[in-house]
Amino acid sequence: MKEHTTCCVVGAGPAGMVLGLLLARSGVQVTVLEKHGDFLRDFRGDTVHPSTLALLDELGLGERFARLPQRRVDAIQLPVGPGGTPVVVGDLAALRPPYNYIAMVPQWDLLELLADEARKEPLFTLRMDTEATGFLRSGSRITGVRHRGTDGTTGELHATLTVACDGRGSLARALPELRLERFACPMDAWWFRLPRHENDPSGLLGNLGHRFMTVLIDRGTYWQCAALIPKGTDAERRAGGLDRFMSQVAAATPWLADRTEALTSWDEVKLLDVRLDRLRRWHRPGLLCIGDAAHAMSPVFGIGINLAVQDAVATARILNGPLRSGGVGLSHVRAVQRRRRPTAVAAQALQRLVHARVLAPVLAGRPPLTDGGTGLTRMLAAAPWLRRAPAYFFAYGALRERPPKAAVR
Repeated sequence: MKEHTTCCVVGAGPAGMVLGLLLARSGVQVTVLEKHGDFLRDFRGDTVHPSTLALLDELGLGERFARLPQRRVDAIQLPVGPGGTPVVVGDLAALRPPYNYIAMVPQWDLLELLADEARKEPLFTLRMDTEATGFLRSGSRITGVRHRGTDGTTGELHATLTVACDGRGSLARALPELRLERFACPMDAWWFRLPRHENDPSGLLGNLGHRFMTVLIDRGTYWQCAALIPKGTDAERRAGGLDRFMSQVAAATPWLADRTEALTSWDEVKLLDVRLDRLRRWHRPGLLCIGDAAHAMSPVFGIGINLAVQDAVATARILNGPLRSGGVGLSHVRAVQRRRRPTAVAAQALQRLVHARVLAPVLAGRPPLTDGGTGLTRMLAAAPWLRRAPAYFFAYGALRERPPKAAVR
């Protein structure tokens, strides 16, 4: 079966759903393909930063988003070792309200909100259970995708432009001319859940253990937990036993000691192979990569979602006119990369610095800051603006993107 659309978006994550909504509101026919049947994934990034909060307001979705279950965080902190006080490196509360916090919201709730709104647009189509399996070509130009449904049916979707929003496992990454550049990561991550009690702390918490670090995300009734472990040590650590791991978690976070038996099997602990990489070229004729498809981020600071959303906003603003006229050329997709690549490079440079100065020492069993963080703390106290500058970068990136005027409500 052969079909046609103006813009084919591969992947219904935050970048894909935002791009689909913005383009449809701007008068562009858009079809989003998602290989899964729903948005429910246990462990996806859930930090919604001020740039995305402001965008939702501009799109008329701020009030509906505010009604979603969420926790709020107004400071970015780095742990400095056992007994040390975490160092606040980004004071979001110092930013101009109302967007002076990070909202911790399950990603599936955000995606459902975007999908519900996008379905109101007559030019928008979301096809779940539909996996892109290959590209269609005409000479050197990508002209759409081949796809397969979970029921085994196959088809072709021809498009003026195909946008890859399908993450670090993107179909587009197999194209050698895009040239993937990889950076070393010192860690992998284990994801699991623990019960949350009413007298527990709230928000986003970090703790250090012996050669691992935990990050706890407050979900109200439970903690979504990440344990960062040395790269490639998953099998070795699992062989040490689940009881041993949970005792280490309790030692690093004593108030969790009463629920060390909550996990009963390693099947409840999922491994994330952490990667940090980016494409040197995000495009070729008829194809554009954005979000994690273009630049896979480390979990550090939870900025990956918001970079992907800002990529989508810039893409919609730059390309909605050419898409409506049917004249999307190589210069147009190049313009998206020129606009967004510097922010991605800067964000990855910051993550690589944290990998080297904080995470690598922790995972090697050394204190992350040789002075326990006191020097950094004194410097930040003497110059408070040093905490506001990183806060603004965490909030909005190097460039703040605005949606197309036609998409604003």
